Amino acid sequence: MSIHLTRRTLLRGGLGVAATGLILPAVGEDAWATPSPTPTDADIYGAPTASPLVWQRADPFVTPRTDGLYYFTASVPEYDRLIVRASPTIEGLGSAAETVVWRRPASGKMGGHIWAPELHRIDGRWYLYFAAGDSDDVFRIRMYAMESIAADPRDVSGWSSPRQIITPWDSFALDATTFEHDGQRYLVWAQSEPEINVNSSLYIARMTSPFTFTGTPARIATPTRSWEVEGFRVNEGPAVLKRDGRIFMTFSASATDARYCLGLLTADARANLLDPATWSKSPDPVFTTNEQTRQYGPGHNSFTVAEDGETDVLVYHARDYRDIVGDPLYDPNRHARAQRLYWYDDGTPLFGVPVGKGGPILRLSPGDASSAFVRHYAYALRVDPSVRELADSQFRFVPGLAGEGTVSIRSVNFPDRYWRVDGTSLRIDPVEDGSGYAAQASFRRVPGLANSNAISLELSDRPGVYVRHDKGSLTVGRPAGSKSTFWLS
Repeated sequence: MSIHLTRRTLLRGGLGVAATGLILPAVGEDAWATPSPTPTDADIYGAPTASPLVWQRADPFVTPRTDGLYYFTASVPEYDRLIVRASPTIEGLGSAAETVVWRRPASGKMGGHIWAPELHRIDGRWYLYFAAGDSDDVFRIRMYAMESIAADPRDVSGWSSPRQIITPWDSFALDATTFEHDGQRYLVWAQSEPEINVNSSLYIARMTSPFTFTGTPARIATPTRSWEVEGFRVNEGPAVLKRDGRIFMTFSASATDARYCLGLLTADARANLLDPATWSKSPDPVFTTNEQTRQYGPGHNSFTVAEDGETDVLVYHARDYRDIVGDPLYDPNRHARAQRLYWYDDGTPLFGVPVGKGGPILRLSPGDASSAFVRHYAYALRVDPSVRELADSQFRFVPGLAGEGTVSIRSVNFPDRYWRVDGTSLRIDPVEDGSGYAAQASFRRVPGLANSNAISLELSDRPGVYVRHDKGSLTVGRPAGSKSTFWLS
């Protein structure tokens, strides 16, 4: 006997696998005799839920899973070494052993600040790209790369000596990344071009080897908008994601305190990527400080794919507090974080907000409107199609305020507010003292009335009364099949 369970099936079934300890049977003749390991949150929900993912590691970079392992590298607070971790899961990177694969020399070239490493697999070999200053001028930052012939990038013996990546200007240069498109490899980086009065702009060039590029680099972004010039005039930390005929490039902007944020460039994948006109910049930042979730200065991201092999994951750093004593560059508490990246109907990415702590995040779709989502608007709950305000439609199931056998549903971007029944309608409201609020903000989560792979929500204080969808409104009443059934995603 065999079964087939996809991540979507598990989501729609509302299976709290990580919480319940449910063991799923493996596929094959011995499926029932030999249970498979418990799926991770990334298997079920599409992204890890540990926050932070790795403490005191800024500019985080996570590779795609390679030969069963994710690899992680990042800036360390001392800015003195290059590190690599590995784990079969993204979440496991947080507790994985850390290997130092290179340390800066005691003096001379590359003896200053060591910043923002990235680990790339190119033609069967590993390459570490990073930025380094000199011992007599720690901010004389230039770009370097080193190659490993070893199968595992944690193998220190495999790494060659670093080589500088030469650009047309002998000036501040950092944050090299690389990607392949249509058989051609590209280098993208940030640099202070002497003729431009900004701290750094973004450049792209075709590569002739993992260490060199050819031709005149094209400047594709420079800081001009108000959110790019706070504290410093900065475009840096590019990260590339390709999807459905477009190339998206995130970048970081402004000073490295709470003003740090992510912007987005977009290019048609069929166009000439070396033509600056190919790249359009979104008018507003796509990922910023959020006071409600208490996540400050999110930025310098990378992208990877969850263990399900299909869900895009955003990896970035942020602090848990706004106020910093001294230079933000030397505050050690930029922690690496990871959360699911969503996609809008038009094929553009939805970043939402830096979600902070709190466990798995879900969206709910009514059984009679499966392409729409429950969301809050002016604190009232309703159902809308094509919700671009992602965080308004993200929620967490938590232990019920009314006690055993109940659940409460917490807003992601207003984590002090919970679903609450207000007469026949629903809102998200802050917690109040007393049993009355607890009962109004608690539900019994049961198999879906119209489909047991979905869920239904019965009011904790009114047996037989359920949350219902009614023409875009979220209300309560007697059970009504698909209207009282919700898919989870």
